[in-house]
Amino acid sequence: MNPVFNTLVDIWRWIQCDYASNRMRFIVEVMGWAISVGCSITMAMTVPYPPLVQIYPVWIAGCAMYLWASWTRRSFGMMANYFLLMSIDTIALLRMIF
Repeated sequence: MNPVFNTLVDIWRWIQCDYASNRMRFIVEVMGWAISVGCSITMAMTVPYPPLVQIYPVWIAGCAMYLWASWTRRSFGMMANYFLLMSIDTIALLRMIF
């Protein structure tokens, strides 16, 4: 068979297993991913003056979703990364507002 097709089938099975293992985490991760992509597209479409006051809270919420998901996966590196991103962006948002 085609190795590309086999790889796609393996990926599809992996996604199904991930969904079956923890449906809530899977849904939260997909929502976090959609938020991340949406914020990136918004940023790209509005440079050089992106609406940061509106984007930052949404981005921070997405990071919080990933933070929770990484906690449930027991992934320290991912959890530390999203905690740091969430902290940096929260400080940036507060600096912008105040």
